[in-house]
Amino acid sequence: MRCIHLLGGSVRWNWNAIQLPEGRKFIFVANHQSMNDIPPMLWFLRKYQPIFIAKKELAKGIPSISFNYQCGGAIAIDRKDGVQARNAILGLGKRLKTQNISACIFPEGTRARDGQLKKFQSGGLKTLLSEVPDAVIVPIAIANSWKLVRYGFWPIPAAIRLRFCVLPIIDATNRSADEVIEQAYQQIKLQLMKPEFSS
Repeated sequence: MRCIHLLGGSVRWNWNAIQLPEGRKFIFVANHQSMNDIPPMLWFLRKYQPIFIAKKELAKGIPSISFNYQCGGAIAIDRKDGVQARNAILGLGKRLKTQNISACIFPEGTRARDGQLKKFQSGGLKTLLSEVPDAVIVPIAIANSWKLVRYGFWPIPAAIRLRFCVLPIIDATNRSADEVIEQAYQQIKLQLMKPEFSS
């Protein structure tokens, strides 16, 4: 985050007057544009001890990201092994029930390298909700982080304005994962369409 500031950019996190209820389990659901999404989420959600569901390839060789991956308890999934991925997510769901943590998931399944929102997949959320069916879903819209890696890792563009916006929460109690993920998708899609947010 400080590197972005040194390059004349900014990181703005807007809670949008959203109040998260006490005593509930949270699953943060966000669109995914680059690895630069993760450090601000770790920082601004630190009160909730977020645990990310991430591909296993991030565990090595990426400054800052790999360190936090290994030390922060991220859930490693193999996208080519559906059984392993499901079991790993189930394990996180069991931890959510007993530990003071939250879960973070990017349901697009991969980064939107051009900033265009991809359709959300419900499998990961469905697996989490099988363990914590009364969880509160917290959608987060992310804009402009894809611009930091439009040329790869180098050069890093200057004056990029990262934007994060917390959107109205969704109570998953007695609702299907498909219904919940579609509502989160629509909320994020509408936020990204606002010129003042994505510009």
